[in-house]
Amino acid sequence: MAEGSILTDDFLRELMNVGEVDILIGVPTFNDAKTVGQVVQAIRAGLLKYFPRHRSVIINADGGSKDGTQDLVRAASISDLPHVSNLHALRTLHCISTQYPGGPASGTALQTILAAGELLRANASAVVSPDSTSIEPEWMERLLRPVARDNFDLVTPVYGRQKSEGLLVRSLVYPMSRALYAKRVREPYPTEFAFSGRLGSHFLGQDIWSQEVGHIGAEIYLVISAIAGGFRLAQSFVGTKSRVMDHSSGDLVFAMRQTVGVLFWSLEQYFPVWSAQTESQPITTIGAEHEISLEPARINPKRLHEMFVRGVAEIEPVLKSILSAQTLGELQRAASVPEGSFQYSDELWVRTAYEFAASYHKAVISRDHIIQAMAPLYRGKAYTFLEQNRDATPAEMESNVEALCQTFERSKPYLLELWNGKK
Repeated sequence: MAEGSILTDDFLRELMNVGEVDILIGVPTFNDAKTVGQVVQAIRAGLLKYFPRHRSVIINADGGSKDGTQDLVRAASISDLPHVSNLHALRTLHCISTQYPGGPASGTALQTILAAGELLRANASAVVSPDSTSIEPEWMERLLRPVARDNFDLVTPVYGRQKSEGLLVRSLVYPMSRALYAKRVREPYPTEFAFSGRLGSHFLGQDIWSQEVGHIGAEIYLVISAIAGGFRLAQSFVGTKSRVMDHSSGDLVFAMRQTVGVLFWSLEQYFPVWSAQTESQPITTIGAEHEISLEPARINPKRLHEMFVRGVAEIEPVLKSILSAQTLGELQRAASVPEGSFQYSDELWVRTAYEFAASYHKAVISRDHIIQAMAPLYRGKAYTFLEQNRDATPAEMESNVEALCQTFERSKPYLLELWNGKK
């Protein structure tokens, strides 16, 4: 079985002692001692409050923490709860912490959680990030209820965000995945999500776990697989998720490997699906479709512009092998104007993204080098996005995101031309 190689003997024994469950919550960790205790407490409070009659288990899949993360998970699973009072489970709420082999990898953690869910025959499961310090017990109800009660197979979150948060998702991953796979999933790379036992078993059987995508990008591939497989999708507003990505080189490139790299890779596997899709369709949304607060940006736009200009100059030979002469010429002209006059239009950005996707498909150079080369160009678009929305209301900002999405959709035939070898 798929789970045989990932579940240790000790972990298997603990799972067998638990027996079958209705609900499983997975918490992947690696050196998360600062935050994991409060996250597990909120999960436990949510299960006690909203699912007291369900057989439930919390599974901590740890990548080899050295800071006492696992001990804190166990302590939080039995300690007094600050969120609720006078609530008791009508069934035992179990908590198991296990270390999976091979060192920290989000995909291996997910595989461990999926395998445990299949063994325990969980009807509804969820994954919660250990850094979600804004989590409330209500997140459990908002993510799990559509699966447990309404028979959805995948529930992704909708978060409340500040203007400068989630830029990679808003300016590239969401609009491009929406255009390609024709479903309006706001968080295609979710750090929190819920899924049915049916989808869990389907995804566990995918032939990805020995490949890089199975280690670093399984979350977005799960969403894409659910779309391609015709599973029932929903998204649910959970609340504020505060997490600002560091736009330094290492952090950004890794984030792009996890998201953009896997999205590009998926196009090989699912060409018959995405090439036949036309206009995108909304999915069932529970609660707000978006929420933006007007707090000041926490990213330095000037530095983004500087890194874009420097990147276009330094990697010109690489960009020549990836981009058309027209697109590269327009980028070079954009990089030559003063910061105050700089603009990276939606049309140029979409053409850039599609030319990168086609070059990835054709492997014109190392595919990882293609993803790395996209990072400075994304910084240029992020700069334009922040400047465009500096004084925008939430409604105006959403309108700008929607305009970018529609540009990706209108331009999709260009990707198909490139894919088929035409210019």
